[in-house]
Amino acid sequence: MRAFLAGALIRLFPVGLCVLALQRTVLTEMPVFGVVMQLVLALAAAAGAGAGPERGAVGGFTLGLMYDLATGSPLGLTAIVYALAGFVAGYVFTLTRTPQWWLASIFTTIGAAVGETALPAARTLIGQDGWFTSRLFTIVPVVSAFALVMSPLFVPLGRWCMCVKKPKWKAMHEV
Repeated sequence: MRAFLAGALIRLFPVGLCVLALQRTVLTEMPVFGVVMQLVLALAAAAGAGAGPERGAVGGFTLGLMYDLATGSPLGLTAIVYALAGFVAGYVFTLTRTPQWWLASIFTTIGAAVGETALPAARTLIGQDGWFTSRLFTIVPVVSAFALVMSPLFVPLGRWCMCVKKPKWKAMHEV
């Protein structure tokens, strides 16, 4: 029971609700270049960059499912896209087990860009037309830059939400 109460989804749920509330209230009133900042997507990508591809996909799917339930979009569509963003951002763990903060920021940005690009593709696949426009060339860089700016805060938060501790280096024991 204790493992469940201290588990990743129990930590991710309240943090995700707060981030979702900020995105749906404050950030919709303050668009940058006409683009609403995607705070939930940034957290999903940062969770991947902080916890690895598998946990990033789980965190992204959970956050995307919360987003789908809050916005009324087709259930699971944003969840799959955010899981992809978390997985791509978690790919940094194939390069090094303990990425530097700037490397995690770069992969958070890449994950957010992949997620924001994949969303119109997913919407087109289910039959919703009009999502691939020239405006996508403005939306993706703005959302990616926002994820880059938020990543120094969100990578440690995502690591905490996904119950991942930084490994500690220990000196070798003498024999």
